Amino acid sequence: MEKVTIRRYFPSLVLIGILFVAAYLRLNRISEYMTFLGDEGRDVLIVKRMIVDHDLTLLGPTASVGGFYLGPIYYYFMVPFLWLWNLDPAGPAVMVALFGVATVYLMYLVGRDFFGTRAGLAAASLYTLSPLVIAMSRSSWNPNVVPFFSTLLIYLLWRSTVKKEKYLLFWVGIVLGIGLQLHYLFLFLIGVVIVWCALTGWQKSNLRYYFYAVGGLIAGFSPFLAFEILKGFPNTQTIIRYIGSGKDTGFSLAQFFGTMNEVTFRLFGRLVIRLPQPEIWNILRFWPKTFWLISIRILIFVGLGTLIVFRKNLAAKLLLVWYAVVIILFGFYKGPIYDYYLGIFFALPFLVAGLLVALLSKTRAGLVAGLGLLAVLLWFNWLGQPFQFPPNNQLEQSKRIAQAVFEKTGGKPFNFALLADRNSDHAFRYFFEIWGNPPVTIEFPQKDPERKTITDQLLVLCDNTLCQPLGHPLWEIAGFGRAEVAGSWDVPFVRIYKLVHYQE
Repeated sequence: MEKVTIRRYFPSLVLIGILFVAAYLRLNRISEYMTFLGDEGRDVLIVKRMIVDHDLTLLGPTASVGGFYLGPIYYYFMVPFLWLWNLDPAGPAVMVALFGVATVYLMYLVGRDFFGTRAGLAAASLYTLSPLVIAMSRSSWNPNVVPFFSTLLIYLLWRSTVKKEKYLLFWVGIVLGIGLQLHYLFLFLIGVVIVWCALTGWQKSNLRYYFYAVGGLIAGFSPFLAFEILKGFPNTQTIIRYIGSGKDTGFSLAQFFGTMNEVTFRLFGRLVIRLPQPEIWNILRFWPKTFWLISIRILIFVGLGTLIVFRKNLAAKLLLVWYAVVIILFGFYKGPIYDYYLGIFFALPFLVAGLLVALLSKTRAGLVAGLGLLAVLLWFNWLGQPFQFPPNNQLEQSKRIAQAVFEKTGGKPFNFALLADRNSDHAFRYFFEIWGNPPVTIEFPQKDPERKTITDQLLVLCDNTLCQPLGHPLWEIAGFGRAEVAGSWDVPFVRIYKLVHYQE
């Protein structure tokens, strides 16, 4: 009786252990390891104004390419966490970490329902320890929650078909609407939904449920849709121009297949087998490179081959559709493809790996081999966990630098400029604003003919000691007018200049 009880509850105990490890790897010392640069500062600045100033928005962050904007849903996700953490930027990072833990559970749920309990546990454990996944689960950024919603979409789509729960198509639409506000690559998943519905039978009796899906999409996308309607669809027009320009999109035979091959290799390699970043890969010796190349190619060949063999199984067929539609659409993209772009099918290689473990475990010898391979992968990924290096402390560094600048203002109005190669000044402006003395933005003469936005002092922050602020063409400096240096101070990582108006 005791053995039966242990066997019955063993998967649940293992799952609890997996979730505990996932929470630890995502939440431990999160404020020390989180990214906090210009983009993160911009986001918390907007959300702070939503909370404190009740300045609500229908517009989200700018997309990484194309010059258009996303929807505002991520900002509304951030609101309760920034408020609960008393405007500390670590709050939204905790939110992303919790989404990451929820994705681990969702991975188990999908794997279990698709291919069995062992597949679910294997997929969840691999996802828990994947270094790339962990890194993306520890900072506040809108693409970092995409894996949760893309996986949820696939699970809802599967249940609507296999369990005959057609009403779930409404929630499929809701998730699509949310996902499109997080990253425009979620558009690829609309293709997945359409192809899947076509393959599983387009019937008149199901027509109303497809309207449910469209209704859900409109509801999920409504905050941004409202902005577009009110403003005359400016972002829609920008997106159409971007796609039609052909600069980053279009068909090129050689590049098409090359991109599909690269994305597939990175999807399985970066996520499951800890493939190094290009800068590390380029300095590796022959044998480590050979090991990675062979291991990843075997996983791809065996994994995708297994899906093809079991394609009559609806779960395997859905994973094939998910992979094929997304990888083909990636083939039309000519721009650089970053790791976070893969968030729209992050779960796929882990579910494939879970399926392989489940198939191996059907025999005693296969079970031993499967568990052995799984243990090796988990150990190998554990060696890449983020705590082996000292924390970057970007949040604390930004706060200290902002404090040093703030003290130089003497509590008086000031203008502010940052001279940096890649960063923006929002992270510092955030602290100035919550401390009650935000910098005055210098407006162009057409908008401010009396030049009231120019104060008596300009604080310039340089990310290296070689920069020369006097005469710099940056508008925040040039707009201040002819100036002279009233003082300069070196603080860790930066130099602060105080400029005042030039006196004859």
